[in-house]
Formats: sequence, structure tokens, C-alpha cells
Amino acid sequence: MLNIMKNILLSVTLFFALSSLVPAQIADPVEWSFSYEQTGNSEVTLIFKANIDRPWHLYSAYLPEGGPIPTKVHFDDRGEFTLSGGLLEVTKPKIKYDEGFRMELGTIDKYAELRQKVLVPSAGSITVTGEIEYQVCDDLTCLPPKLEAFSIPVTLEGTRLSSEDKSESDDRQVIGQVVSPDKDTHIEQSDSEANPADISFQAGNEDEKSLWRFFWIAFGLGLLALLTPCVFPMIPMTVSFFMQGSGNRARGIVRGLVFGLSIVGIYTLLGIIVSLTNLGPNAANALSTHWIPNLIFFLLFVLFAFSFFGMFELILPSGWINKADKHAEGAGLGGPFFMALTTVLVSFSCTGPIVGALLVEAAGGLALKPILGMFGFALAFAIPFTLFAMFPSWLKGLPKSGGWLNSVKVVLGFIILAFAMKFLLPLDPGNRVLTRELFLSVWIVLFFFLGLYFLGKLKFAHDSDVPYVTVPRLLLSVTSFAFVVLLFTGLFGAELKTISPLLPSKSPDGIDLTRNVSMAVPSADAVPEEACIPGKYTDLFQNTLGINMFYDLDEALACARETGKPVLIDFKGHFCSNCKKMEASVWSDPAVLGKLKNDFVVVALYTDDRTRLPESEWYASEVDGKLKKTVGQQNVDYEIKHFRTNTIPLYVIMNPEGEVVNQPRGTDLDVQSYLAWLEEGVRNATN
Repeated sequence: MLNIMKNILLSVTLFFALSSLVPAQIADPVEWSFSYEQTGNSEVTLIFKANIDRPWHLYSAYLPEGGPIPTKVHFDDRGEFTLSGGLLEVTKPKIKYDEGFRMELGTIDKYAELRQKVLVPSAGSITVTGEIEYQVCDDLTCLPPKLEAFSIPVTLEGTRLSSEDKSESDDRQVIGQVVSPDKDTHIEQSDSEANPADISFQAGNEDEKSLWRFFWIAFGLGLLALLTPCVFPMIPMTVSFFMQGSGNRARGIVRGLVFGLSIVGIYTLLGIIVSLTNLGPNAANALSTHWIPNLIFFLLFVLFAFSFFGMFELILPSGWINKADKHAEGAGLGGPFFMALTTVLVSFSCTGPIVGALLVEAAGGLALKPILGMFGFALAFAIPFTLFAMFPSWLKGLPKSGGWLNSVKVVLGFIILAFAMKFLLPLDPGNRVLTRELFLSVWIVLFFFLGLYFLGKLKFAHDSDVPYVTVPRLLLSVTSFAFVVLLFTGLFGAELKTISPLLPSKSPDGIDLTRNVSMAVPSADAVPEEACIPGKYTDLFQNTLGINMFYDLDEALACARETGKPVLIDFKGHFCSNCKKMEASVWSDPAVLGKLKNDFVVVALYTDDRTRLPESEWYASEVDGKLKKTVGQQNVDYEIKHFRTNTIPLYVIMNPEGEVVNQPRGTDLDVQSYLAWLEEGVRNATN
């Protein structure tokens, strides 16, 4: 029995030992298959299907500029077909905010299906070849962008296929064949070619947390809308309508419920209309990135803000309100409905800007977001009206109207004006004019004026006199001024992570005291800068952290031998979200950044860079036998060969002789844990 247990233990140990030698970590989580179906006499729909292993996700075909690699199809130009319309995403992406790229991105997990219509001039057989370019990530790592070659033999019948033939065609799978990767001529599917009419309308599957967060924001804005001067005074006026014939309590409760449900229904219907007219990912991309709609939104929000400041009133045609009010006087359940419609129309001058802001923000998402947003706003807006209509005696505890209502409106004006700045960002993608410093300066001025307003030092058209500062006003002014101080720290390098989605990215030329703090304490054995001057690829890559960064491993090792410092290899990518998270959350920490600058020779190896190298530097890989022609291909080949993985980010510490001194590490957003790993590497490299 003891021998049997020993044999089992030995077998298990041997299995895991052999497993560790197999390059199982070389991730390839996407399996593609290709097929087609004939959809017209001269029209064929090419079908691209992907099975995606968990927990990886594929990026959408339609992404904002400055984001990761979108999924694209490149066709070899053979003159035998033409594209018809744009690339259709049958599987609808999830829309969620990405902290690395600081924008909302579409991702697809588990299964993806893309379709592209092509027109073939005459019946016969052709072979459609090309490559799919895509990138996958999970919550911790990313893979370099990949090109998957495909070859689809297509036989075009002279007439349109019957439904029976089409069902057989659906099952015709052609697995991607090897195609030479050296093709330079492609027909590329661009975002601008997408045909919005071809986008399928499926139920939205946005990130659940993001949807609920938006719902509660909308709910809060609905409560805030109640405290505006064109809504709050309507509560007792509306309740008086339901007190007519109040002898029948049951009837009053029913009419109050119908009234509240009608308000919810009217606003939710508005969200449904926006959802149905949302033209899918291409429209969302245009709304979030194109300068024309963003300029329109900016001007619209400035108009809303000036209205809240009392410059003018936004009112709907009086005929609409009169007609709704006339019907509200009728008996039956129609009366409460038209009373709800009247309430919505009359309150438009205050609720319109808030509802508009919610719908504009929701339109950047898909399907559920406008509906859920309007439902949340309407629910909060309708609850007090409904409760007071059902229980009129509660009105006695309601605060009296007064100048404080207009103050709420003015405060909303400041907030809307600050939010409007967000729509200027797509007008200046490189942040050449609208820099982070300019953006923050405008916000500092706005919230400073807001603090003065709370103290009664600033007055608008419809404001009442403030003879003294109440405790609530004092607390709000302190909050506003404290926010100004927080924004002020952002001018000098503070991350401001809570509001960073609304801000431009940090400028490499901006003042960053967090960077200077780490530079202020150099190590005792620091060497002159001229002893280690990076040379190779410095014209290709940009370093925003102030590190003396190398981009070639041989140069870094040469510097390490001169200085005696260990080498930190940073396998990263231009389009790697998790790499950006690490730099923003961990590498920017003063303690970590100081250690990187003082105790390491740092080399960044970009695995997704497409810069083509001189032919004299090409080589055939020992891993897959393929010719490596670009900077990225050679870097990822080195990563796979020596560390049996192709995931990024990957951090490796070597001594000056090129020997790995501790366990390589991927994404680790715990600053103290990462710092301890760096210190372990320094100790092991010097022992």
C-alpha cells in the first residue's frame, strides 16, 4: 500500500513537473471559423465566428480613437468582389468604462459573430482570402494584436438560393488556412464604411455594474429635479387636483397611482424612443468621438446652464400645455394621466436640461441605458407626487417655497456648465489646446464661483437676498472650496482618479510634482547619465514617467553591467489596457517610481509595435519558424522563447549577466506588493 501511494505521488509530481516545461502559458484563447451564405443573385455574406475562452474578451469592431485595437477584417485585393456596406457585429458588444484607456469600450466574450456582405459580378467560384486583426484581454493581462488568416472558397449560383439551400450553406464551415503574412495590399474595412441600417437591434448587454450605477445617478437627479422652482411648487397644486371628491379614499388612491405610473411611463417612453433610434455601435462611436455632435452637445449644455442662471426660460409651446390641462379636468382614469402629462410639460424648463443630459450620456451606450436612465429619473420624480396625492395630509410637513428653490437651480447650472467641458475633448483629440491644465483651470474657476455663491457673494437674476449664511450654505461652500483645492493638486500631477474619466490625459510636458518627489532622493550609487544613454528606438516610443527608459534589451544589459544595477524588463503594448492601469496606479506611486529610477535599469519591450525593421535584422524564430520582421514580433518572440508566455504586461527582473533573479510578475495593482517584489529583485540581483 505504501509503495502504491509512493508511485501515485511520484506520478503526480512528474506530471506537474512536465507540465511546467510545456509552453501551456502561450495563450491563444480565440478559435476562428469561416463560412458564407448566398443572400442574392450576386451577393454573398461572409461569416466570421469566434469562440473565446473565459475569461478573455475580444474588442469590438467600432471603438473610439486612442483606444485598443478594434476587430477588423482585411481582404486581399483580387478584383473578384467588392464590399457592400460595413462590417456587421451580430454579437452585440458590452459597453463598459476602461480605466486604462479612460473611455467606454465595447467588448465581446464567449462568442462573437461578424458578417460582411460582398458583391460578386458573375456566377462561378472564387476564393476570398485575407486576415482578421484582433486583440484580446482579460482583467489582468492582454495579448499582442494578432492576424488570423482566412481562405473561404465561394461558389456563386446563378439564382438566389432557396431556404433549404441556405440552411445547408449555413453549415458549410471552412476553417482558416495558412495564407502568406507578407501581403501588402488589402481591402480594409474601415469604421466610416459601416452601414448603420445593417446594425442589428438586440437587447443591450452592457456591463451590469455600469447600468446600475447609471440608474442610481438618474434616480438622484430625479430627486434633485423636485427641488427646482418650476417643480416643487407644483406638488401642493397637483395634490389639490386629487383632493376633489376626496370623500372616496379608495378612488383617490387609485387616481394617485395612475398619476404616478403615468409620469414614469411618459419619461420611460422617451428612453425607449432614444433606445430604438440608437443606431448601434457605429452611432455610439460617432456620438462619443465625432467633433460635430460633441460641439452641438457642448453648445446645448451651455444653453441649459445659462437658462438655469436666469438668463432666459426654456418653455414648451403653450398650446401643448393647455390641451393637456383641458383633458386633465375630465373624469375617469384619463384625468390623472393628462394631469401627469401636464406636470411633465410645465416642469420642462427645469427638468429638460437634466433629462437632456441623461439622454446624451445614455446615447453613448446601447439599448438598455436610455430606458433604465429615464425609468430611474421618472421613478424618483413621481414618488413624492404620488405619495402626497394618496395622502394629502402629509403636505403639512412640506417645506415652504422660497428663494432656496432658485438656488438649487443655479447650482445645477454650475454643474451642467462644468459637465459640458467633457464634450470639448473630441474637438481636440491630441489635447494640444484643451490640455489637462486648462480643463482643470476652468473647473477651478467654476467651483470657486460656486463656493462664493453659497456664501451669498455672487447673485443671479432671480435670487433672493442672503442676509446671513446658514449652516447648510456654509457646509456646501466648504465642500465646494475643498473640491477646488483637490482640483488644484491636479495641476501639479495628482491623478484625481475619481474624476479622471472626465479629464484629458496627463501631458508629458506638464508639471508633475509627484514625479519630482521620487527624483528628489537619488540613490547613493547613482551614476552619471551619460554612462547609460538609450539610443535604439528612442524616436519611436515616448516615456511619460521621467524614467531613463531603454527600448532595446542589449543596450539595457550593457548599462546594467556598467552600473551594477538589475534590469527590469517591461513587456508591454501600445494597446494594452492593463499596462496603462499599472503605469497609472502603481508605477506613478512615488515610492515605486523612485525605486525604478534609482535602483533599476528599465527597458520597455513593446510586443504590439508594427515598426518594420531593416531586412538585415530579420530572423527566423526558433519558436514557430516564422520570419520576424517588426519590433513587436521580435519582442514577443523573445518573451515566448524565454518565459513561455505571450501575455502583457509581464515584468521580469534580471541581474547584469541576464539571469532572472525572481519570479516574473504580471498585473499587480497592490502598490506594496509590487514594491516588495522590486525590493526582492534588488536583493537577489546583488547577492
